[in-house]
Amino acid sequence: MMRVIINGALGHMGREVAKKVRAGYLASELAGEADASATPLGDITARADVIIDFSNHAATAELLAFATARGIPVVIATTGQTEDELALIREAARQLPVFLSANMSLGIAVLMDVAKRAAAAFPSADIEIVETHHNRKLDAPSGTALLLADGLRAVRAGAAPRLGRRPGLHEPGEIPIHSLRMGDVVGEHRIYIDNGSERLELTHTATSRALFAEGAIACAAFLIGKPAGLYGMEDVVKL
Repeated sequence: MMRVIINGALGHMGREVAKKVRAGYLASELAGEADASATPLGDITARADVIIDFSNHAATAELLAFATARGIPVVIATTGQTEDELALIREAARQLPVFLSANMSLGIAVLMDVAKRAAAAFPSADIEIVETHHNRKLDAPSGTALLLADGLRAVRAGAAPRLGRRPGLHEPGEIPIHSLRMGDVVGEHRIYIDNGSERLELTHTATSRALFAEGAIACAAFLIGKPAGLYGMEDVVKL
């Protein structure tokens, strides 16, 4: 049985993870719940096998200090980390297994793989990303859109993501990202690859937040027993 501490347990995704863990998803059980407005992370003394963090990137330092002191692997499912926070994550990964992903969806990992193959096959094509989320989402563009853009840059030398559209021509190498916020959309990411003669439209649509909770728990199970290091969804897809 995998014992899980949930950080950010009162948020939308924290509640989804807690519900799945309480139901025993992937043989998991709840070791503790933490949230700034309820039980602080540092007050949890129960033994745990892994921490799943769905709080806020501003809690990165506190989260990693707790995980490192206790020697507990941690799944970081927040987005928007600053360079200083990313440096803390890399440092912690030298001491314990740390899983970092802007999106806990296996489908997004597959989308990334397909998009990179397509971008490499059409090296001169225009690429644009459109992402849509609910109107309560704070960050724009989404961490997932930035993740996809970074993945595409890996197969496009000199490519660079750009937020939105500006007047003028589509500059070679640019990967514009357009963000829409409306209603209660769970999450949709579209990648357009167009070389003037043909166009690929690659789409991933999340229909339930439960998929992110399930993905986070699956990543937590993957992390247990791993050596210290920084892991991502691409490591899970390789299995």
